Amino acid sequence: MINCYVKKQHRLTVVEGVEYLNDIEDRKSVIWIDMLFPTIEEVKAIEGIFNIEFPTKQESEEIELSSRYWEEGNRIEINSYFLINDKKEPVNETVSFILQDELLISVRYKKLASFDASIKKLLASPREYKTGYSIFSQIIDIRIDADADIIENLGRDIAAIRKQAFNDDVENEDLLEQMSAFENLNMKIRENLTDKQRILNSLLKSQKISDDKSELPIMLKDIRSLIDHTNFNFERLDYLQNIFVGLLSVEQNKVIKIFTIVNVIF
Repeated sequence: MINCYVKKQHRLTVVEGVEYLNDIEDRKSVIWIDMLFPTIEEVKAIEGIFNIEFPTKQESEEIELSSRYWEEGNRIEINSYFLINDKKEPVNETVSFILQDELLISVRYKKLASFDASIKKLLASPREYKTGYSIFSQIIDIRIDADADIIENLGRDIAAIRKQAFNDDVENEDLLEQMSAFENLNMKIRENLTDKQRILNSLLKSQKISDDKSELPIMLKDIRSLIDHTNFNFERLDYLQNIFVGLLSVEQNKVIKIFTIVNVIF
């Protein structure tokens, strides 16, 4: 599915499909092309119209971290992580972006809450979004806020599991499984934030963006703060694991003492 966000003066309309882009005059008024679950034909149609080439989903996931941002000609190509916080297994989904002049093109193969929130804001206040870059910044800013909420919730969960470690009714296997899940989620968040930090630093240095970049240092400051918080979560989890191992040792020593006394009696 392809949605074209067309801005004329202060009005914004959404047009579905690629037919609208065939007219050059109409094409100039498009500020965002959002491709969700695009077919091969749709991808090739956009590539032909704008003379660009998108990586496949597999290729975008295999791109090295150092190569997830690059500039070529009049465009900036970005592949960025978006965390899907599945309780069973959190996943960093890769989304591809292209910034070309005043146009943003995005390619994604998952429905993402960050995009849904950005679309609502875009349709509610179209005057605030003049170019594709401003839309991209809004998407990233919303994603950072979502990561902050996940980190805050994770901190509360870690605090709660500390109390469970001293509860005899809780199985040791359950505690270990929870600790492992928290550590995995914290690692995914850290990867996500580090990826955003690298991209925003590159955008801040780029000469291809003529828009106001005053929001980038603020987002980078927020990211640094969140990365510090993930480091703190890792320390807390290590501390909990040490406590847990200590408690297991105490329990094992009690059992050994009981067996020793029984052996002496016999």
